[in-house]
Amino acid sequence: MDAVKAFQYYINRILSDTTGMKVLLLDKETTPMISLVSTQSYLLSKETFLVDKVENVHRDTLRHLKCICFVRPTEASVRALVDELRSPKYGDYYVYVSNILKKSMIEVLAENDESEVVREVQEFYADFYAATPCLFHVGLTPATHPLFAEGHSWNPGALSRTVQGLSSVLLSMKKRPNIRYERNSAMAQKLGQELQYLMDHESSLFGSFARDNQTQLFIIDRKNDPVTPLLTQWTYHAMLHDLIGVTNGRIDLSYVPDIRPEVKEVMLSQDQDTFFKQSQYLNFGDLGVSVREYVDTYQSKTESHHQIQSISDMKRFVEAYPEFRKLSGNVTKHVTLIGELSRIVANRQLLAVSELEQSLACNEQHNNDLRALRAMIAEPKIAPENKLRCVILYALRYERTQSSAIAELKQLLITNGVDADQVSAIDVVLRYGGASERQTDIFQNENLFSRGKNIFKGLQGIENVYTQHTPALAEMLEQMIRGKQGLHWQERLPNLDPKARPPLIGNENGLFNQDIIVFVVGGAMLEEEMAVAKLNAKFSNQNVRILLGGTSVHSSTSFLSELSTTFFP
Repeated sequence: MDAVKAFQYYINRILSDTTGMKVLLLDKETTPMISLVSTQSYLLSKETFLVDKVENVHRDTLRHLKCICFVRPTEASVRALVDELRSPKYGDYYVYVSNILKKSMIEVLAENDESEVVREVQEFYADFYAATPCLFHVGLTPATHPLFAEGHSWNPGALSRTVQGLSSVLLSMKKRPNIRYERNSAMAQKLGQELQYLMDHESSLFGSFARDNQTQLFIIDRKNDPVTPLLTQWTYHAMLHDLIGVTNGRIDLSYVPDIRPEVKEVMLSQDQDTFFKQSQYLNFGDLGVSVREYVDTYQSKTESHHQIQSISDMKRFVEAYPEFRKLSGNVTKHVTLIGELSRIVANRQLLAVSELEQSLACNEQHNNDLRALRAMIAEPKIAPENKLRCVILYALRYERTQSSAIAELKQLLITNGVDADQVSAIDVVLRYGGASERQTDIFQNENLFSRGKNIFKGLQGIENVYTQHTPALAEMLEQMIRGKQGLHWQERLPNLDPKARPPLIGNENGLFNQDIIVFVVGGAMLEEEMAVAKLNAKFSNQNVRILLGGTSVHSSTSFLSELSTTFFP
């Protein structure tokens, strides 16, 4: 299961089925979807000489070109297509929609095709954002599709968009999975029910796939692990996403002083950038060594290109020049990105912040944590948002501890200049994912047995003080695959259909020959994506393949921002 390849398959079909010179028309949502998995050079290789948006009414008339339209089946996009067909700018139109198209929309298009320029209309199920091979999301943001209505309930528009995105992933991979959901999440159950209803009633689409006992869909809720989104990240891809910002594969560096014009905006692509593909999971320390070797490789190639003494040398240089230019651009890009990350880490004192975060997330030592928090809040060089995240982690871990000092820490934050509205996020997160809302003991501190396990865990040797934390999702999946705590997982993740008889999860023999799609209501994290990629490699001999999805891909900032717009009673 590869999200990127599934999407690329459809793009290749769209562009290859129609030969000759053509223009590609996209809408505001399919544009970023395609930019994640395709490049300008690939589009040109398919004779696509112009890419534009269907909403742009100021396009030139080019009747000698064929037009490929790839849009989402929304009312806005259909209206834009109707306007286009009433006054066509191109010779022939081939319309592809990214999901199930309503019969009424087809009729509207047919009624307005008075010039009879539409040659075909097809559904190609690529209605999701393929962030990496093992991570997809449906692109929910507070501005476009707020996730929550009130409390732990779906905004209807967000639910509809999520069902569409998740169903398109299943159709693109020809899966009709058994659905399990987290028992304590009404949102996870509701999503499962809506998805099951769609699969049952779209028999012409899903009917060709028998219920697949080798594919499981686990719908889980972010509220059961609010810790992972609050931690500073230390691997390359996650740091870029969290500290600088990655939007649909693009990074904006225009804010950096004296930035070179060619790196004001850069792209990240595993397909096109070998260094990024090899380094995305490296921690920050190893990353410095890796980029140094990359620069040395570039310098050695530069020196060899200077030694042109014969016709054969010139020929070799000309043949290698495109690759040399690409290498030069990549070196400049990654040196710039890592330099900016280094500046941010130093200026925000993230090493000190992260050490306290990891202690709060992984170890039970209340007095030490409280003393360190008081000192950090008083430190003027620490950014307010980092102080706030540490206090939220403290509140999540120690909310039921008798000597908890949450009220004192909130007052300390305000005294030290943190805005009162920001401080209110502490109570919001507790109402969203506090101990009374969570299904699991993520801190292993709620009873004597789990406290003992936590203390034992703290005695083990750790590779890095800044990367002690393991996402709850990763621990869950590994235990299931290894066949541990079977009854616990059966109870925590019940079947949506009680009559279904899929393979047991967590049975003592472990899982074999299973495809597992894990979908996180409330947003997935890149730390979880890395864990899934490593589990795929680790258990490849058991033929277990895992795909992670989410309503969005969060950073700590976007996670708190999404919660801040919602009232949790």
